[in-house]
Amino acid sequence: MSKAVKAALDAWFDARGWKPFKFQREVWKAVAQGRSGLLHATTGAGKTYAVWLGALLAHAQAARPRKEGARPAPAPPLTVLWLTPMRALAADTLRALQQPLEALGAGVQPWSAGARSGDTSSAERSAQNTRLPTVLVTTPESLSLLLARADASEVLGQVRMVVVDEWHELLGNKRGVQVQLALARLRRWNAGLAVWGMSATLGNLHEAMHALLGRDDGVLVQGQVPKKLVIDSLLPGRAERFPWGGHLGLTMLPQVLEEIAASSTTLVFTNTRSQSEIWYQAMLEARPEWAGTIALHHGSLDREVREWVELGLKSGELKAVVCTSSLDLGVDFLPVERVLQIGSPKGVARLLQRAGRSGHAPGRPSRITLVPTHSVEMVEGSAARTAIAAGHIEARHSPDQPLDVLVQHLVTVALGGGFVPDDLYEEVRGTAAYESLSRESWQWCLDFISQGGPSLAAYPDYKRAVPDAQGVWRVPDARLARRHRMNIGTIVSDASMSVQYHGGSKIGNVEESFVARMKAGDCFLFGGRMLELVRIHDMTAWVRRASGKRAAVPRWGGGRMPLSNTLADAVVQQLAQAGEGRYDSPELQCVRPLLEIQQQWSALPTPQTLLAETLDTREGSHLFLYPFAGRHVHLGLANLLAWRIAQHEARTFSIAVSDYGFELLSATEVDWPVLLPQVLKLPEGDGAHEALLHEVLASLNASELAQRRFREIARVSGLIYQGYPGEKRSSKQLQASSSLFWEVFRKYDPGNRLLQQAEQELLAQELEIGRLRASLERMATQQLVLKPLARPTPFSFPLMVELFREKLSNENVVDRIARMVEQLEKAAGGAVTAGGVERVKGTLAFGQEGVGKAPKPGSQRRDRRRPSRPLPPL
Repeated sequence: MSKAVKAALDAWFDARGWKPFKFQREVWKAVAQGRSGLLHATTGAGKTYAVWLGALLAHAQAARPRKEGARPAPAPPLTVLWLTPMRALAADTLRALQQPLEALGAGVQPWSAGARSGDTSSAERSAQNTRLPTVLVTTPESLSLLLARADASEVLGQVRMVVVDEWHELLGNKRGVQVQLALARLRRWNAGLAVWGMSATLGNLHEAMHALLGRDDGVLVQGQVPKKLVIDSLLPGRAERFPWGGHLGLTMLPQVLEEIAASSTTLVFTNTRSQSEIWYQAMLEARPEWAGTIALHHGSLDREVREWVELGLKSGELKAVVCTSSLDLGVDFLPVERVLQIGSPKGVARLLQRAGRSGHAPGRPSRITLVPTHSVEMVEGSAARTAIAAGHIEARHSPDQPLDVLVQHLVTVALGGGFVPDDLYEEVRGTAAYESLSRESWQWCLDFISQGGPSLAAYPDYKRAVPDAQGVWRVPDARLARRHRMNIGTIVSDASMSVQYHGGSKIGNVEESFVARMKAGDCFLFGGRMLELVRIHDMTAWVRRASGKRAAVPRWGGGRMPLSNTLADAVVQQLAQAGEGRYDSPELQCVRPLLEIQQQWSALPTPQTLLAETLDTREGSHLFLYPFAGRHVHLGLANLLAWRIAQHEARTFSIAVSDYGFELLSATEVDWPVLLPQVLKLPEGDGAHEALLHEVLASLNASELAQRRFREIARVSGLIYQGYPGEKRSSKQLQASSSLFWEVFRKYDPGNRLLQQAEQELLAQELEIGRLRASLERMATQQLVLKPLARPTPFSFPLMVELFREKLSNENVVDRIARMVEQLEKAAGGAVTAGGVERVKGTLAFGQEGVGKAPKPGSQRRDRRRPSRPLPPL
């Protein structure tokens, strides 16, 4: 450690009136010793400076005396790599790192700093190709591109420290695996490489550190900094006793506007980009005088728009920003005083992450206020507070041996100087994701990149890496090398189109599947503006401003994330307390009328009981089951139960799911008391796990689902590619290409491991087979409480509405639901006024969030009369 460096940094701390926290000194000491580790501390506690100043203290050196008139010595070569999961964080992180660099002074050898991501200009990228800065802020994808350089070992061989920011965001997906492989490559070139991860919301710290380091000898530092966290809820004046999905929505808008008006700067988080568009438009319509002081931020908006919003937040010029997960991570907005979360946070870690966007500094309180869009969501506020107080945070696990990522990495390494298979095999096995990789799987990957497997051996495009005369594997074709570099990465999404004013500037990007359904003259909300489609040309949607027309709302993927186990368990605990007459929180007090009716007409779920309700209506025989296991698991359970029942007698079922439970509706009578205990049983014996897998796959259109998953695997593994810049390849073309490979492999190469991976990912990620099995095991230990109903309960009514909105009927669905609410309220001992009925109709007429076209509910229909018949895709 240079005394000059230490003195300069001490002076920088003193000038700000700061004193290092204990955990920061722990990190500095560990970094000085050359150790690696994981830092876990609350958001805004000072994690960045803990690791960054540790790097400077360990690696910055005093400046060498230079002769008069001599040119200044160049900055040291690339020494620190700082990985961030989002491009939007790179600029903000770079600014944070540059502040102490500027304070080092003339006595310290100056470090250069830069960022490299998809947003980096071509001029800056060209300069970096000549000489990289001393510290480089980059993304996993850009790091893989650096590894694909022919001089990668020279450029990256002098890196002494890698920092992985927001490790929790990468850990559980393929981008995290991509990071693991890149770190293994860097360690090969520098055995003394130090690696540090940072996170604020992890429940399995030791497993997370093992995944980061590939070993268990790291230093785990937990920053215990006193910080006040306030979690409250914005409660409606009256909780509806018979809610439906999202029915509160924008009825809470006046209260939201009051909270924003009373605060300096507020972030309003939504769970989807379409929801953010709706809320931003509604806020502008309600408070037009706020134009220019409120803004919209999500990942589909153009980079210049996003940067303008971020700078406005930093300067405190914006009063409120409606945003999505695009502002979840890392960005430091000191002026932000309040955070509002519209709808369910879906998980404890997600709630903590977003809460940390306010009071983002040591000693400042963080406050997040939940805005329910469904009456039962009020229980989640109380449940989340209890879970956080008990220290219950979701665990995240690294994917196990995704071969598509490994195949891509092999071609990358072949470009970056080449590899010897035996040496690279040991290197890859040094990662947590591939520590149990077999020799057979390794050889399959080598065969796949050298000839595409037995079915593609005749095609030169799939000879992507082959051994040379010395046994070093390299990419033999410059064209294939360019194609690989253009398609490095594991982020796979539907093809998108640019949205641009006719004769004007670009606004952002929207999914092609949405625009493809529109014709000229149709209107949609985007970027907080009402836009009219003029034409589609060259993968661009040309638009102009519009007004006075009802607009559609773009629907992007990923909008239906499930409730986490941790939060779901906490909700059930709260319901059990209510069942005992304990309404100890404001949220439970507000929703008490609903819960009391639920208990009177049926029962409340508890950890020890499994609630099932049955109801006979003119539609047929209904079963409502409440496992509280999340939307994905409920979809799998519903299909599994329907399939098992169909083995006894052929039936047709309609299915609706939510995060709390699911509904099965049969047009014919079902003896639920007899059948339900039978179909809830787990398979037994040595082959129980395989038997359950078989049943789950048989109950769904597994082939179609796996084929959809294969499309993503085909892109990551390099079988298909999205094209060069400016090349027009639509999602239909990509889909057709992947479907062709799917059929060829199934017919001529049935043992292809990418086919197996597609099925494994389908089970593990889309159907959450582990969580589904755990749910069945838990349900087997619970007491089944089967309640025949005279009428729908507050819990069953939302599921019935989901099906009503999908069913075709001569009767107006809006009128029917409004009438049902009125009847149920009367049966509950209350009454709905004429104004109340109109409010119900108005909310339903505007869709799930009150404005525009709402996404279709997640209900599904399955024909069980002929189980062998191919089923329609989900």
